[in-house]
Amino acid sequence: WPNRTSQKALFASSLRLLFLSAVQQLVHWREPRRSTVAFSGSLLVLLSFATFSIVSVLSNLLLAVLCVTITFRVYKAVIQAVQKSNEGHPFRTLMEKDITVSPEKFGKFVDLSLAHVNRGLLQARRLVLVEDVVDSLKLASVMWILTYVGSIFNGLTILILVDIIIFCTPLIYEKNKSQFDRYIDLVHSQVEDKLAKYDFHSLFLMCELQIKMCETSL
Repeated sequence: WPNRTSQKALFASSLRLLFLSAVQQLVHWREPRRSTVAFSGSLLVLLSFATFSIVSVLSNLLLAVLCVTITFRVYKAVIQAVQKSNEGHPFRTLMEKDITVSPEKFGKFVDLSLAHVNRGLLQARRLVLVEDVVDSLKLASVMWILTYVGSIFNGLTILILVDIIIFCTPLIYEKNKSQFDRYIDLVHSQVEDKLAKYDFHSLFLMCELQIKMCETSL
């Protein structure tokens, strides 16, 4: 049992590292062709979802794929008939690949997903039931800010902006790294100077103490 648990943890960590490495390669434009395809494809899909219904987008996307594959299949069949060759199915290599999910891999993905779900549920219970007043107040502040964000943007608009920021920010930062670092250090020092004037931790502790006193009095 401990060996199985360690194997699951190793698989989860390796999968996370591979995913983060692939994302980093894309957003930092290490391979411009793949990054261009990923950025333009994701942006096109999000804009399509914002303009049309999900059913229309998915059906048109599948229709476009089928048009390409059927056209290529017929074209190769005509070429083989004219040249009297016997090359076989043009997608034979893709059709021979094993794309099935083994029970072991499926079980590992389920266990990994279940661990994340349970961790999220425990964290949500801790924040909503106010186990720590400071963390719950932080969550309330974030939710209060999101109410204003939600009144201006919808979910798809936020996703489109996030997609543009993720792909464009690293590229702009690498080209102007020295200027950005200088401004970031300046802003960071000013924020630290402002926060140093206020003792927020003592304020939160005082609020928590008052809440506990009210609870004991009740």
